[in-house]
This record gives sequence, C-alpha cells and structure tokens, in this order.
Amino acid sequence: MSVYNHSVSLDVEKCKGCTACLKRCPTEAIRIHDGHAVINPVRCIDCGECIRVCPSKAKKATHDSLSVLNDYKYTIALPAPSFYGQFDNLDNIGYIIKGLRDLGFDDVYEVACAAELVSAYTRKYIERKDIKKPVISSACPAITRIISTNYPYLCENIMPILPPIDIAAMLAREKAMREHPELRDEDIGIIFISPCPAKVSYIKNNFAGERNYISATVSVRDVYFAILDIMNKYREEPTEATESGIIGIGWASTGGESTAILNHRYLAADGIENCIRVLDSIDSSDITQLDFVELNACNGGCVGGAMTVANPYIAQARLHELRRFLPVSPNRPASDWIPDRYFREKLVEYNPYSALSSDRKTAIRMMQDIEDLTNKLPGLDCGSCGAPTCMAFAEDVVKKEICAEECTVLLKKLVKEKEIPKELLYAELGLRERDCSGGGNGEKDDDGE
Repeated sequence: MSVYNHSVSLDVEKCKGCTACLKRCPTEAIRIHDGHAVINPVRCIDCGECIRVCPSKAKKATHDSLSVLNDYKYTIALPAPSFYGQFDNLDNIGYIIKGLRDLGFDDVYEVACAAELVSAYTRKYIERKDIKKPVISSACPAITRIISTNYPYLCENIMPILPPIDIAAMLAREKAMREHPELRDEDIGIIFISPCPAKVSYIKNNFAGERNYISATVSVRDVYFAILDIMNKYREEPTEATESGIIGIGWASTGGESTAILNHRYLAADGIENCIRVLDSIDSSDITQLDFVELNACNGGCVGGAMTVANPYIAQARLHELRRFLPVSPNRPASDWIPDRYFREKLVEYNPYSALSSDRKTAIRMMQDIEDLTNKLPGLDCGSCGAPTCMAFAEDVVKKEICAEECTVLLKKLVKEKEIPKELLYAELGLRERDCSGGGNGEKDDDGE
C-alpha cells in the first residue's frame, strides 16, 4: 500500500485525551492511548471533523505558509469560491481580487470559473448511456477517499472528470505561459487557497497525476487575515472584476454543483455522517432513479471547511447576496466535446484499510473472534477503553493492538468479583476510605465533612 500524505496532524502536548474526536471521527481512525489521541493514518480521510470538535485545539491542518510566494518568480492565486463568503459587507468580489494582487500575487485565476466549465461538462457526461449511475461528484476529496476505502462497488460511480481546482490550475498555468513566454514552467507558482485539509491532502498525494499543476496550498484563514487590512484601506471601487457567475460561486455551498446540472434527478447532502448514510443507501440500492449525487463532508459545503473563518451559514448568506447581480455562467465550453485532458489519468480504485489478514481463512477466523468478543462486552460504546465502540475495541484486541483489560467496565466487574479490598483502591487514588454504598446520599464522614 502506497504512503498517503495527510494534512491533519496532532499536537500531543495540547491533547488531554478527551473523547470528543474519538466519538466524531467518521472512520474510527482515532484511539486514546497513553493519555492522548492517536490517529491511524490508514483510516484517516482528512475530513477535518476532529479539528472542529477538539476543545483543546490539539488537531490542526498542515499546509504551506504565505512565505511560499517568495519561492517563485510569478505566482497565481487560485481562490476557492468559498473564500468569497468569508468577508462581511462585501458587495464586489473585485475587492478580493485586488487584495490578492496587493498581497503579492501576480495574477488571480478563480476556481469558480473552472467550476462552471465542469458543470457544463457534467451535464453532457450524465447524458451518456454507457455510465454507471448515479454519478457521484469527485469535488470533495474526503468523500472520494472514503468511497475508495469502504465502498468497492461505488468506485465506478465517481465522476471521472477532474475537479475544478485541477482544471483551474491547468488553465492558469497555460495563461501565464502564453502571456509571459519568458517564464519557465518552474518559475510559475500556482497557489491554491484551500478551505479544508482534504483538498490539501488531495494535492499532496498528486491525485491529478502528471497534470497536477498546483504548486502549493495555503489556508483560507491565513489569506483572509492577510488581506483584510489591505482591503479595509481601499477608498475607491476596484478596477478588477470577477470573471465567474452564479453557477461557479454556487459551488461553495451544498446544492450549488447539483443545481447547475439543470436536472431534477439529483441528491445533495452535507456533513460527513449524513454523507455516509447516503453512501450506505446507494450501496444497498435503497436509493435509485438518480442521475447525480453531490456529497460534501463539511456542514454547509466547502464554506464549512476546517480552514475557513466565517460561520458556514453566514457565509452562505453572503454568497447568496454576492450572486444576485452576476451573470449565470460567463464561462462556457467552446463545444460539447469534453477534452481528454480534463479526465482523470486513472480512475478511483478500491483500497480497503480494514483487511484483517491477507489470508482469507485467517481473516474469517478473526472476524468470528471479533463478533464473539463483541457479544461479551457491555455494548455501552462509552469510549473509556480508548476505542470509539465496543466492536472497534474487540477488533483492536483480536488484532493484538491492545489488551482486554483496557475495558473499564469489565475491569470494574472483575474487581467486584475478586473482592479486592476497597482500602487498596482508595490508597492508590490517594483518598480516605469511606462508605460509598450510599450512592451520594449526602452522609457526612467522621470529620463532619
């Protein structure tokens, strides 16, 4: 199995070992060991859910800093459509484009422009009779990854057309080379302004293959604070103007991509837990008669990414206001033919992380052992053992990653059955022995406390 480069990392010093991330991780990639969280890199899909729920801010997204602009002679910013929704009292996207230029970028190519091209191509693609439906959007890398690890029969459903960020990078680089023939390819830095860690990982792992024209990724949060002061100093309307329209900017929130295909046979869902339920239903054929499915791991869509600033629902309202006076879709393909270079070099393949053993007989035996042990466990899914569920705990035990006595409920039962003297337990805890059988009835001890 090839190494997967993740963008979600853990600061062990900040982690207090609470179970907030343990309970919310959609792929059960997190365990609590030795007083802190441990992320299983094989299971992690970089959805950023642990970043959102961690009360200690111990989880973070790793990405490039703005200093990366100094590494190239000519830099181009690729702002995601969700970036526009971060700014309050904004009535002209031109302010953002000018702000990015004044920050140090030589040019700006809006990802929303490429999104409009992808929407047009998607409309043509889903009309084909030789494809498996429903077609599942490939715009959210977290969804693509969870399909590749958990849903072998849905890999063929994933849209084979490249996501807008790749097409935007491709077109931006070609534009720079055309307008500045004196530049070499390595002189040009294509910097994507990302709202989430999943897209950072997508770029890190070079999923676009040789056509990965993106040089680096910076966060929406970093760029927002960097240009906010610059934009506040503007006193005149900017001469720059957005080249995207309603459809492109609509990709920032849930349903924007789906409605752009102009087909009512679609489903749009957000939030990783909701998306998993939808995938389960499609996999079991409970959901049929659909042409297109749009799934966003973040609540509200990309505006809810873990690397954004604004509340996702406020950002949605801001984008809705910005779209009011824009054209529907100023970026349209020259023809109905979809260029070959806009397709993925290789399709998404099933790559399971949950294989118990390469030997089939051994795996079957281990599955039976997991089921037997799960039936003997309390079934509380309390997380005190460091695993999210009793079944996950049983799997860890059978795989010999932890010991069975980590289950605190079983340990308590064992202590009672063996009649271990209470004074030994209290001495270990540094407490005075007292009668605890009252269950909190308010009785005072010998000192009257």
